[in-house]
Formats: sequence, C-alpha cells, structure tokens
Amino acid sequence: MITLLFVVKGFETMEFSAFVDVMGWARNDYGYNVPVVTCGFQKEVTSTFNIPVLVDKTIDEINVDEYDALAIPGGFEEFGFYEEAYDERFLNLIREFDKQGKIIAAICVAALPVGKSGVLAGRKATTYHLRDAYRQKQLKEFDVDVVNEPIVVDKNIITSYCPETAPGVAFKLLEKLTSTEKMEIVKQAMGF
Repeated sequence: MITLLFVVKGFETMEFSAFVDVMGWARNDYGYNVPVVTCGFQKEVTSTFNIPVLVDKTIDEINVDEYDALAIPGGFEEFGFYEEAYDERFLNLIREFDKQGKIIAAICVAALPVGKSGVLAGRKATTYHLRDAYRQKQLKEFDVDVVNEPIVVDKNIITSYCPETAPGVAFKLLEKLTSTEKMEIVKQAMGF
C-alpha cells in the first residue's frame, strides 16, 4: 500500500511530516506495509520558511499504477505554492489517481489543486477556513460542495481545513490503507 507524498514549492513541513511520521510509526513499530515515496517537480523542493527537502522521485518518474494513494501537504502562496500546485502535470496526476479510484489525502490548501483538477466537482470537501474563509470561497469556484468541518471524506478523497488537522488526515489515510483497528493502535502509540 504505497503512498506517493507529493510536495510542491512552498509546502508546509508540518503537513508533510504528519504523513511521514504516522506511516513511519506504522511500518517501524507494527510492521504495517505502508511505505511512503516522496516526490516533487525537482529532486530538491524548498518548503514554506525555506527548508530544503530532498525527494525520492521527480514527477516525470511517476507511474500512477505503482501507488495506492496520493498525499499532498498544503503550503503558502508567498513561498510559491500555487506556481507548482496548479501546474497541469500535477493536475493530471491528481486526475489519474482519482480516475483509478485511488485515495487522495489533501491537507489545508492542498484541496485547491485537487479542486482545480476537476475531480471534486459536485463533491464535498473543505480547505483553509480562517481569514474570512477566502480559500473556501476559492474552492467553491471549482463547483465543490464546501463543508466547514475539520476533515471531510468524500469517497476516495480526504480534505481538511488547516495545519492542525495534519495528523488527523494522516491517520485517516492510514485507516483507509490498513484498517480502523490498525490505525487506532498507531494513533494510541503516538499519544493521540
């Protein structure tokens, strides 16, 4: 059950690390087969607040058939998040994951490229809800039924509304990849 953890320029490290840590605990401490492969447009991706991260693969090396889930941390516009998040190659990757019915887990504003790809049209989702909910208004422009809740699941797509929800989204992804029981074991072990 391999997760492709895709980071674009300006991603939030806190949202990235939730996927790495939850799946890492599941693999390391409990032997659950939930590897994570990191990916970006380049081998080195600079996060929000200018932390460089080396990824395993670049987008050109990805074959969607080899993965079971796509995880996407959100990020900051000021650090260039939407420059890559709205790149047509990334939107096509999202479309392909959805077309194959694979899980897509997006934290905070990562719901916006998912919405822009068209796969959320007519479906329920959420995104960043503070500061006059301007990001939720943007998501609504993609014909999304915006729900102001911390985490929203519509079939294979998980969205959330702020960085606080990062662990919850990672646990929800783990649950979908394994089982409720296995997720609860890891969640408890991590003190949640």
